[in-house]
Amino acid sequence: MEQNFQTSFIPKKSIIKERTISVRSISPITIISIFILFAVLVATGTLYFYKGILTTTKTQKIKDLDLAKNRFEPERIAELQALDKRLRASSEILGQHIAVTPIFQALQKITMKTVRFTSFTYSFEEEISDKVSVKMSGVAVGYRSVALQADLFTQNKNFIDPVFANLKLDDRGNVLFDLDFLVDPHFVDYKQKLLTERNEENALIIDTPIPETNTEP
Repeated sequence: MEQNFQTSFIPKKSIIKERTISVRSISPITIISIFILFAVLVATGTLYFYKGILTTTKTQKIKDLDLAKNRFEPERIAELQALDKRLRASSEILGQHIAVTPIFQALQKITMKTVRFTSFTYSFEEEISDKVSVKMSGVAVGYRSVALQADLFTQNKNFIDPVFANLKLDDRGNVLFDLDFLVDPHFVDYKQKLLTERNEENALIIDTPIPETNTEP
């Protein structure tokens, strides 16, 4: 007895189940974190390369500086520095030097024929006063000569506060006296005196006429 088998190769249900893929949404915090991480990496790399560039530049600058020093001869530079120190010291000494010659020249102009000075001393104490102190002694023919001489000292603007003191007669009838006064520091400034003399010499050269030459045959 034959049995009839009905077979079907077409499956009534799908063997492979369909898989549903669900895409989850990325949160903003994750995006920000990724951005920050990327920025940190970029900044780190940039700083690393920049540090390398600075190191190379510094090394090159040091080499250039050493090369420049060798070109300018260190021994010569040391000599010039020593010379500069000496010039500065000389300038300071020159600035503090007092020229007494202008005082003598002024005294020669204002001293009367009936007055004679017998002593002269001066001092300059910068801590006490910025002016030069002068002390003198002299002999005059009578008190009238002393009074006239005092008036001439008063008229000189470079002599400050002249005082005639200790007036007394000697055995010949002449008047002995002491004289104290101050001198304007600019008047006895040696450096200023040199500049004045140089200006006078230049002015004399400019004012000196050039002799005319005869160009006629």
